[in-house]
Amino acid sequence: MSRQARTTLQGFYSYTLEVKHSRFVAQAAPITSPAEALAFLQSVRDAEATHHCWAYKVSSQYRFSDDGEPSGTAGRPILSAIEGQGLDGVMVVVRRYFGGIKLGAGGLVRAYGGAASECLRQAPKQVLVPKVRCALQAPFEFSNTLFRLLERLHRETESYNEAGLYVVFTLEEEQLPLLQKQIQDQTRGRAIFELLERLEGT
Repeated sequence: MSRQARTTLQGFYSYTLEVKHSRFVAQAAPITSPAEALAFLQSVRDAEATHHCWAYKVSSQYRFSDDGEPSGTAGRPILSAIEGQGLDGVMVVVRRYFGGIKLGAGGLVRAYGGAASECLRQAPKQVLVPKVRCALQAPFEFSNTLFRLLERLHRETESYNEAGLYVVFTLEEEQLPLLQKQIQDQTRGRAIFELLERLEGT
């Protein structure tokens, strides 16, 4: 099964929301692993903030934390903001600077979820299209045919050896099954096709 394109953030983004004298500073960034998410949390910590509530989602992996706020009032709403906008590979930390007025459970959910949601709504996005890096070995006689099939793809290397033509190239993963079939048809099954690496792409 081929991987699906994912929408994430282009880079770091911040948004501040003030509610009854409390400041909620949402900071979001693209990540590729849980370790990156926790490293981002450490990088944005501020000793003056009363809470650092957060959530991340990387493919099927996710975590969230209320960091001392009442259970379910901070981390889960932040995660819901990520999922609600269809994003992946994203970490959001919302720092709270307490302003002296308690907001109640409903108020906290709206504040944390609202700050995260607006931060993500405004942040520039990018779509990551999964790609694959492949190698192709085929007899000399098929060179022209294969170059026509590969002309729109990014070719890294082209060389010739005793077995014929050798090409390393990349393409979008969803295009791979059709290309493999075309190559096998055009070379009557005499081409050797190798998947070298799965890439995230852009």
